[in-house]
Amino acid sequence: MAFLGEQNMAQTSRRVFYWQYQQGEWQALSGEVIAEQAVTLTVNGEEWITLMCTPHQLEALAVGFLYNEGLIQSLEEVAILQPCENEHNVDIWLTHALSKPRRWRRTSGCTGGMTQVDGEEDLRVPFWGQAQVEAEQIIQWMEELYRHQELYHTARGVHASALSDGERVVVQCEDIGRHNTLDKLSGWVLLNNFSGAQRIVLTTGRISSEMLQKSARLGAGMVVSRTSPTSASVALAERWGITLIGYARRNRLTVYTHLQRLKGAPVDLPLTSGIAFSPSENPPFE
Repeated sequence: MAFLGEQNMAQTSRRVFYWQYQQGEWQALSGEVIAEQAVTLTVNGEEWITLMCTPHQLEALAVGFLYNEGLIQSLEEVAILQPCENEHNVDIWLTHALSKPRRWRRTSGCTGGMTQVDGEEDLRVPFWGQAQVEAEQIIQWMEELYRHQELYHTARGVHASALSDGERVVVQCEDIGRHNTLDKLSGWVLLNNFSGAQRIVLTTGRISSEMLQKSARLGAGMVVSRTSPTSASVALAERWGITLIGYARRNRLTVYTHLQRLKGAPVDLPLTSGIAFSPSENPPFE
């Protein structure tokens, strides 16, 4: 997956090339994905935590994080608040000494947690083989996922994820947290000694870097969402050999990486022929 032009870390989105499937036709396009990057919070000269977030309003993120953790009670306790020029660190000096907490209250997510995107762990997915999946089949699985969301149809407000072996959906689960649904899938795989070589994750939630990492640990060679990926998840999917698909709904889907796993896809379709969008134009997302 190639990014278009230089990646300015201060930007809140990244321009990418991708392939779009709609009603049997493929097209090479370009557009925007939301930016996600690691931002380290340094308090009184000590690195405390790395947040995965959109590099925007970092001063508010840093102060709000400390406040929601119960570590400060007002802005009067903040003496210096300074994001670094590269937007990868926010430096906070307080008016008093403060020890780094042993635990954080915050749950995991793209604006919290301690995910290390560029960690040493090799999460390249297992050998996929020559098998390919029909684009229409993926769309049908997503429709099946929606139909069987029992909690969603009862009370709304929940996410769902499912695991396919390339032939059928073998299990699906629901939870208020999209990250929790992938944890549940991993637990089911372990508890049931599931050994399917081809694993496809289908989810209703946005694909952040943490969602991509959880899918990779699950051994998924393909990750499909009804909504968007982030810039970090696109980069990781390319590096780890994962086919990343977004906006899979209503006879269409968007493939960001490793197109070769889609049956009938024009793998020789040149990305450089895609449409170049100006900042004032809307990208082809809903």
